[in-house]
Amino acid sequence: MPHSLSRRTVLRGLGTAVALPLLDVMSPSRLLSAASPNQSAPLRMGFFYVPNGMHMPDWTPKKDGFKFDLPPTLAKLADHQDSINILSGLTLDGARAHGDGGGDHARSVAAFLTGSHPRKTNGADIQNGISIDQMTAKYVGDRTRFASLELGLEASAQAGNCDSGYSCAYASNMSWRGPTNPMSKEVDPGSLFDRLFAGQAVKETRQARSVREKYRKSILDFVLEDANQLHKTLPAVDQRKLDEYLYSVRDVEKRVGGAEKLRLNEDGVPDYPRPSGVPKELSKHAELMMDMVTLAYQTDSTRILSFMFTNAGSNRSYPEIGVSEGHHELSHHGKSEHKQEHIAKINRYHIERFAYLLDRMKRTPEGNGSLLDNCMLVYGSGISDGDRHNHDDLPILMAGAAGNRIKTGRHLKYKNGTPLCNLYVWMMQQMGAKADQFGDSSGVLDQLV
Repeated sequence: MPHSLSRRTVLRGLGTAVALPLLDVMSPSRLLSAASPNQSAPLRMGFFYVPNGMHMPDWTPKKDGFKFDLPPTLAKLADHQDSINILSGLTLDGARAHGDGGGDHARSVAAFLTGSHPRKTNGADIQNGISIDQMTAKYVGDRTRFASLELGLEASAQAGNCDSGYSCAYASNMSWRGPTNPMSKEVDPGSLFDRLFAGQAVKETRQARSVREKYRKSILDFVLEDANQLHKTLPAVDQRKLDEYLYSVRDVEKRVGGAEKLRLNEDGVPDYPRPSGVPKELSKHAELMMDMVTLAYQTDSTRILSFMFTNAGSNRSYPEIGVSEGHHELSHHGKSEHKQEHIAKINRYHIERFAYLLDRMKRTPEGNGSLLDNCMLVYGSGISDGDRHNHDDLPILMAGAAGNRIKTGRHLKYKNGTPLCNLYVWMMQQMGAKADQFGDSSGVLDQLV
């Protein structure tokens, strides 16, 4: 049995590099420095965006502090109530008009991770701020294979007029490397799978994929010899962890393969063409992507990730849950009970997809707890009520214990107008970044510890 194993150890084969999860034999002294001194696992951060605001009466708990009753939209998170905090009163000033008129949807996404007020233009002269994920990646991104991952369920655009004179670059990208550099999202599960498990040599990777497709092989077939040799040297507890992890990889690969076979006979969603290989059902698409979010974190392939469920102002319908009207159209509810009921349905649908991710992460053991324990995941929107287009008292949820740095299971109510960026400053500091200001922050968010 090895005395220790490097955290960077991978299983290798033709055009394939399968990173390993955290195993007990991986000496804490070998772990990368982003892990806190008292933890045996690195800390991760993630941001999950939903468009068009929220039906707030079904989102906001009536009681502050611990042991609050989950409102209807959050009911599916019952199994995770002890692992989440609801943060009320946070505000995104950069998404407000500030004299620029309409365009709240585009601004809400462009400002969500930057805290900046984007320049109103649908031309090439876009201007925004750097986003919190990319700012943090400057400090810790070099410690993982991918400095960050930008994911979603609808493709990014870099040009066009998407919202009252705002470029589609604002409406479809929330991660910004710099003022003029939005980071496009990966939306195809197959492409993401290949990115996570491909080898370093491009020519060899292409050859391996060709062989896999021809002979219907799994990527794990190429690393089987390496995996078997490692398995023999591990203690029983790590053997079980390795077996469970490799099973998860193969399961995801099979489901990605099933999506690939649907390329020639997909009906698609009206007005929302999907990349080849993406499942027709949004729920299956989301689950595949959430599975790979889990794998990316579990293998320490990245510690920073952003995810957009759909683009700003999305008018997607949701036939899976009996909602035939477009999401954006419904968000302008004018206090219509019917429209508000359907908005609430869509809100619950999105939170169910997020609950699926939390389920996966909570079932993934790591160190003395679970993968979820070592994460801080922000879920929410840059608009509160879609009809009012207001950007104060936002629907913001934070999941994960951040490696025991945060007390969870609470509804924290802040003074309305508290900058959302105050939360981001706190998160950057936990990741090891020496920062005391970001966007329009006025300090560091309190009450979290």
